[in-house]
Amino acid sequence: MADNDDNNASEEDDGKLKIYFLPNLFTAGNLFCGFLAITRIVESQLEAPYPAIKEALFLILLACIFDLLDGRVARLGGYESPFGREFDSLADIVSFGVAPAFLVHRVVLRDVFAQVPQIGWFIASVYLICGALRLARYNCLAEMPNQKDKSDAFVGFPIPAAAAMVASLTLFLMWWDEKDFAQGNWRFLLPGILLFLSFMMVSEVKYPSFKTIGWKMKRTFHKMVLVVLTLGFFIVLWEKILPVVLPVIFIVYLIYGFVRPWISPQMRRDIEELEEEA
Repeated sequence: MADNDDNNASEEDDGKLKIYFLPNLFTAGNLFCGFLAITRIVESQLEAPYPAIKEALFLILLACIFDLLDGRVARLGGYESPFGREFDSLADIVSFGVAPAFLVHRVVLRDVFAQVPQIGWFIASVYLICGALRLARYNCLAEMPNQKDKSDAFVGFPIPAAAAMVASLTLFLMWWDEKDFAQGNWRFLLPGILLFLSFMMVSEVKYPSFKTIGWKMKRTFHKMVLVVLTLGFFIVLWEKILPVVLPVIFIVYLIYGFVRPWISPQMRRDIEELEEEA
C-alpha cells in the first residue's frame, strides 16, 4: 500500500502519469482479444461445427490469460499505477462483460425470445451491468486505505472468472453434442448461469485473489519436473481435455467462495467478529 501511495504522490508532484509499458501491453492484448471475440460472435452462424463461436470462446479465454499476466507483471516489477488499474477495468468490461453477454444472446437468447427480443436484451444486459458495478466497486476499494481484504481476496466473484466460466461451459456443451448444440436443450442452462454469475459478481462472497502467491520462491527439482510434464500433457491433449477441465476448475472456484469461511480459520474469525459487532 505504501508503494502505491508513493506512486500516487510522485504522479501528483510531477504532474505526469506513470504508464508502464509491459503491463499495459498485456492489458491491450486483453482488450484486443475481447474486441475480436465480439466480432466473431456477430459474424457467427449456428451451424456445426461453429467455427466462429469456438474462435470467440478461445479469444475470451486468451483474454483471461492476458488479464492474469498484466496484474502479475505489474506486481512483480512494482509497476502498479492508477492508470494501469483503470485501463485494466476498461479492457475487462469489454472482454469479460460485453463479449460473454453477446455470446449467450447469440447462441440462446436471440432464438428463445425471438417474439419478444427485449427480454433477451435485458437478460444479457443484467450481466453486463453487474460486471461494470463489480469493477467499479473493486476500483473504489483499491483506493481506500487500510483495506486488508484487497491484497488476498476479492469481494464478489471476479468478472474474468465469470467470463471464463461462461466460455468454458459453452465450449463443453459444444464438445458434448456438437451436431445438436443449436437445437439441444442443454444450451438453455447458459442464461440461468449468466444471471447467477451476475448476482455473484455483486455479492459479498469473498474469493482468493492469489496475489500473495510467491512465484519467486524456490521449488524442488521434482516439483518443477511434475509441473512441466503436466503442462506438456495439457498442451498435447488440449482439444480433448480443456472442454472438460476448464469448467470444472471454475465451478470449483465458484463453490470455494461459499465453503471458504468454514475452511479458513482467519475467515471464520472475521465472521465471528462481525456477528459479535452486530
